[in-house]
Amino acid sequence: MAQLIKLQDYISRYEIDLARYPTQFIRLKQNQWERIKYQWQTGETIERWEHIEEEVQEEKKKSLFQKLFPFKKDVPEVEQEDIEKVTISNEWAAEGDSHQEEDTTLNFEPNLVYTPKTLEELKKMFIDQFFHFQMKWASSTLREKSYVDPKFMRDTLLRSMLQTLPDNYLVFYYPILRVKKAPIELDIIIMTPTECLCITVLEQESQAVYIANSERFWLKKDGKNEKKVLSPLIQLNRMEKVVEQIFHQNNIELPIRKVLLTRNGYIDYPGTMYGISFVDKRKFPEWMAQLKHSVSPMKHMQIRGAQAILNTVQTTSFHRDIWNTENKED
Repeated sequence: MAQLIKLQDYISRYEIDLARYPTQFIRLKQNQWERIKYQWQTGETIERWEHIEEEVQEEKKKSLFQKLFPFKKDVPEVEQEDIEKVTISNEWAAEGDSHQEEDTTLNFEPNLVYTPKTLEELKKMFIDQFFHFQMKWASSTLREKSYVDPKFMRDTLLRSMLQTLPDNYLVFYYPILRVKKAPIELDIIIMTPTECLCITVLEQESQAVYIANSERFWLKKDGKNEKKVLSPLIQLNRMEKVVEQIFHQNNIELPIRKVLLTRNGYIDYPGTMYGISFVDKRKFPEWMAQLKHSVSPMKHMQIRGAQAILNTVQTTSFHRDIWNTENKED
């Protein structure tokens, strides 16, 4: 599951400590998956799992002693599932993270709201619940919170990207940046370990065909209707320039690739254009499959690039005390 590190101008945990939260996200997700799977397989309570987990940790502490004085103690084995395990190999992502985890807003505890019949159904239920948790992380911190537009909870593209792409992808979803003191809303930016994807989305009428007529205007055909529209490449190229400038100012060496995307329509562009991928309804499944099977671990330059963008974002939020007061008045 990709990590949503910035959603529009909402406060994000990743703004507070980008070196900490990506690895904490992965550990939390994997641990909670094992918990909910254990409960589903055995019918036992989460408290029982926590007791077993404590025993396993205790056994790990005794590993050195066991090597010196060989003897074995039965330790429950937990089957490992392929819910996107990611290897983190950077010094900023050490396993011995000593940060004390916050309670309430940090914890994610999945619930068996019904009894899935298969492991795949269980996975689907888990990632749906985790999506809501991701939205919380992308709109709140321990002290602050942002009002979230309900449309994002129904956004199928956002949900698809977060639930399909691997843990080591960092997603900016329509972030608002401040460039020369002026707010600029970009489209979608995905920081992969090896490149930065700038994505502009064309999704209006289903089955619409977008035909490149000129540099400034395209033709949109929807059945018998035709309409002249502003070329989407203008916004895409603008986004690339903004990101390129941020990278240059911060000595970030990461290639930028532009993507024009439509899941429900078609793009008719004569010839090819260097540095731009045209992904329409025909190519979308294959494109997502290629992104999904990334095997590269998170890279230091990837984090530096994401941090450089985070340093320029605009954030609108409220202290939780104000939030609670307003709720009491309602």
